[in-house]
Amino acid sequence: MTPPKPRSRPDRVSLWRYARLFREDILSAQPARLYRAWMAEFRTPFFRSYLLNQPDLVKTVLKDRPRDFPKSDRVGEGLRPLLGDSVFLTNGATWERQRRIIDPAFEGGRLRDTWGPMWAAGQRAVSRLQDRAGAPVEIEAETSHAAADVIFRTLFSIPIEDEIAQAVFRVFRTYQRSQPILNIAAFIPLPRWLPRFFRADTKAAATRIRSLIRQLTERRMAEIAAGTAPDDLATKIMTTPDPETGQTFSTEEMVDQVAIFFLAGHETSASALAWALYLLATHPEWQTRVVEEAAALSGDFSEMSRLKVSRDVFRETLRLYPPVPMMVREARCPERFRDREIRRGAQLVLSPWHLHRHERLWEIPDAFDPARWATENGRTCAREAYIPFSAGARVCPGAGFAMVEGPLLLSLIARAFEITPAPGDIPEPVAHLTVRARDGIHLILRPRGR
Repeated sequence: MTPPKPRSRPDRVSLWRYARLFREDILSAQPARLYRAWMAEFRTPFFRSYLLNQPDLVKTVLKDRPRDFPKSDRVGEGLRPLLGDSVFLTNGATWERQRRIIDPAFEGGRLRDTWGPMWAAGQRAVSRLQDRAGAPVEIEAETSHAAADVIFRTLFSIPIEDEIAQAVFRVFRTYQRSQPILNIAAFIPLPRWLPRFFRADTKAAATRIRSLIRQLTERRMAEIAAGTAPDDLATKIMTTPDPETGQTFSTEEMVDQVAIFFLAGHETSASALAWALYLLATHPEWQTRVVEEAAALSGDFSEMSRLKVSRDVFRETLRLYPPVPMMVREARCPERFRDREIRRGAQLVLSPWHLHRHERLWEIPDAFDPARWATENGRTCAREAYIPFSAGARVCPGAGFAMVEGPLLLSLIARAFEITPAPGDIPEPVAHLTVRARDGIHLILRPRGR
């Protein structure tokens, strides 16, 4: 069974029609030719943008010259009420300082410390799902719960049942569906002094989430001062000084960072895990292999290296359903790509969604085939056309974290349940904050015999 993907729009539509489609869902707003194009130009009365699929151009922007192609402020406009000046939105010296403080918390050696909380969250997720066994389950809601539990346990050493953690999770569900991945600022370059307009429920949810995160941050700062803070990710980040200035994050700066950790670490993981479970449900031969591999899991970190099938399944899920389907950079100076003049200020769109399914790069690009990673084509594309966590200097600092969390939770759930799709339910991918299903993903989970 070929995994579902969005319908593509006709090649030519009016700007007004395109804007409406884009606002509703950026994936189905794009023409099918982008799955074959090396580069595409979009013209509007306000600016020009270019989608880049050619691997060497993607490498130029992300790896070779990242300072010449900073993140576009137009994308950040829609997320700033929640994320403030987090590392996800900043550029230049501010971003470099933030990464110098954040990166040590996600170094390889620290992943061992997060394994225990991840395992506990996975066991708790299995326990919750036992109560839903046998009936159709909207699995995105369940993976959101599990991923949020992982974030709170690893970041603040509290389970999702904590009162503040529960409140953040509930309010974020409102924010998630009300906030499109891009707002009107992505189309029209508005002056910075002009007020931005957001949906009232979106803005209220962002304000409430930040207030709750501030409570957690202030509580942790007090624990650090008293010498009673647990040695988790929050403590590590809040006590790490910038090696160049010696300064640590202020409370407000830490609120910004926690907001993006929750958004990136919860929302993206929940999206990928839900699609991975759906793909196992529709490909029982791979589900069997994951279950066989997971049978001996006992909770020791050393077992992570054995989850090779689960890791390949998760990698393939990230290829087909990259949680962040598009990234936007801005040209700081005039460029020339594929004999086209790129003006200063032009928007350069890097689309994992199209790059990962590019018909001229991948063998059978729309098929679910975790075995592809052992082939010559798979290895080549993994180097040149696979960017689920971005690449280069701005690669997601939590990429290693996600590649431990995803395969582990996938293995624990598949080991506990036989997973099948709900009859007649074929999810339609759409882009909200991440790639989700328009009407959810409905699966039936039946407990396995021991």
